[in-house]
Amino acid sequence: MEIRYTVIEIDGDYAVLRTVDGVENRVAVALLPEEIDIGTQLLFENFEYTVL
Repeated sequence: MEIRYTVIEIDGDYAVLRTVDGVENRVAVALLPEEIDIGTQLLFENFEYTVL
């Protein structure tokens, strides 16, 4: 299963991600690719985040 997210906020050690359906999820920045920033598009697949 794949889920597409957009980074909408970075708050300390956590990033707030939002799906196209508007569902928000807080994820530890340590689990995300180093190059993320607000507005970055991510793909979550096989328990791994990659930049689109």
